[in-house]
Amino acid sequence: MSVTESLHIVRRLPEPRALLTLIKPITWFPPIWAYLCGVISSGVSPLNNWGLVILGMVLAGPVVCGMSQAANDWCDRHVDAINEPHRPIPSGRVPGRWGLWVALAMSALALGMGAFLGPWGFGATVFGVVAAWAYSAEPVRLKRSGIWGPGLVGLCYEGLPWFTGAAVLAAGAPSGPVIVIAALYAIGAHGIMTLNDFKALEGDRQTGVNSLPVTLGPERAARVACIVMALPQLAVIGLLLAWGRPWHAAAIAVLLLGQFWAMRILLSDPKGRAPWYNGTGVMAYVTGMMIAAFALRMIGGAP
Repeated sequence: MSVTESLHIVRRLPEPRALLTLIKPITWFPPIWAYLCGVISSGVSPLNNWGLVILGMVLAGPVVCGMSQAANDWCDRHVDAINEPHRPIPSGRVPGRWGLWVALAMSALALGMGAFLGPWGFGATVFGVVAAWAYSAEPVRLKRSGIWGPGLVGLCYEGLPWFTGAAVLAAGAPSGPVIVIAALYAIGAHGIMTLNDFKALEGDRQTGVNSLPVTLGPERAARVACIVMALPQLAVIGLLLAWGRPWHAAAIAVLLLGQFWAMRILLSDPKGRAPWYNGTGVMAYVTGMMIAAFALRMIGGAP
């Protein structure tokens, strides 16, 4: 009998603090921020729709993102036993099938809340819930791919919440420029997710998860991640210039220059510097997202 199995037998109920750790509050910020970017870019006053704004923030962050984290931890419990044995499930602090029950209950809660956001908001919620399980669960488990896995997470962390916020406020499909900018930032987020895979490098190797750090090695994977993050932002800058928003484009360009500086430091020690970059370069990235949202608002986000 393993230590983990014995812990599961001893503890029948999960620790409350471990349940909070399971849904990882630190991960809620990106989708909430992206949802707010969508709200701003819609061109509709959030003050007159504050209920939808708050509901969407709670849905995007604590509920859908929290659910995705619980589902991922449950499906990754064997990998986490190698990479992070202190995590709630492998440590036994969330015993038995509690991780699965939490993920399923939060999936149902997400769908119920999404129904109050209208057809576009509900459709986006359904997509987000299905994507969370497709990323983590067998037999699909898109996490095994270093291309599709980070791409799906980037889409659900940045693009989908942005689209949802704009659609909910506009009560319809967002405008073409909003969709394009949201898609570009979602593509760039693929690089951010690739850097996030560095922390699970050893466990991924042992369990057959073909992340880019595993298949390309840390150095090449970091270079690919930097290129993937930078090119969409260059496209955003070009589009904002074409749409007559030079000051917004210039502000994003300055933030991108700061990211280039941070990328040089990252590339000097990709595995060691990846967590540092996630706290510096990524902040500049998401700041640019909000600047782009205000630019879209001035252009006219609603169709």
